[in-house]
Amino acid sequence: LFNGVYPFYPQQRKAFVFDVSTIIVIVVFLTFACSFLLIIPGIRGRARLYWTLRVLLSLLVGVVIVAVQFTGDWETGWVKANTSYKSFSCALVNVDIGLHVGLAGVNVTLMGNPVNQINETIDYNEHFSWSFDADYDRSYSEGLERGLPSPILYVAEKFTTQSPCSVHRQYRISGHYASATLWVAFCTWLISNMLFSMPVLVYGGYMLLVTGAFVIFSLLSFSTVRNSPMCLIQFGTATLHTGYGGSFWLTLAIGLLCFVAGITVVALHYFNLDLLKTFFDLHEDKAEEYQEMSEVYVNPHFVNKGL
Repeated sequence: LFNGVYPFYPQQRKAFVFDVSTIIVIVVFLTFACSFLLIIPGIRGRARLYWTLRVLLSLLVGVVIVAVQFTGDWETGWVKANTSYKSFSCALVNVDIGLHVGLAGVNVTLMGNPVNQINETIDYNEHFSWSFDADYDRSYSEGLERGLPSPILYVAEKFTTQSPCSVHRQYRISGHYASATLWVAFCTWLISNMLFSMPVLVYGGYMLLVTGAFVIFSLLSFSTVRNSPMCLIQFGTATLHTGYGGSFWLTLAIGLLCFVAGITVVALHYFNLDLLKTFFDLHEDKAEEYQEMSEVYVNPHFVNKGL
């Protein structure tokens, strides 16, 4: 970073919200949705609307449960500040500094206002992972060796194991258990779909309630990081404050949707079973199974014999 030398990046930068894993998950579920839309014209009558509603809502729950595991906006914060750009330099730059916390790591974003200042392009986004198969302190040390801008290193240093803030362990464990709980919710979501494909609808409703419960447990697990005192991230007179991001609120909405759907299925099972069977396209099958013969043919020869 001295005498106009730019830093060298040996690997591709990672987006703070969407990365390759998230895009792959979305594409897979969109493929399922498009495949279903191709066969939906073959379903006749009102059942076509019911099938469409059930399948799309179910795919929405599944894709959110999986995709939020790879997003980086469970907790976000932005601040605009005038701060130093390089170490051992008194030059100040006007930048937007963003902090984006995910389940597996943290992203620090630095964008200049304007982007081109002091003969350099200020547009950075660096990812530091704290998953159990990664070493956060090593990633931070590599950032020091590459000569990342001072604001990025200052924010990333707050989450190191040696930092006086002591939040690294809390974030790491909370993110790990939130991720594990979401995977359990994904498994219960699969079980609920299998149960809904069989004439045991009430058990599918129960599994939806279990799915919603595990989704809420994941949110509670991540929320425990808010109980830890967070060090101030201050740039001059400006302070970077964080709050729950889009992934957190989207996961909460999906958890509540699972609760509402599960309670509705269970309530209809006990109070209006015919309506529930009609919605799941099982009413006609059951009617044919238990229907009585409408006409009876009797052989007169046996009737005359008194048989």
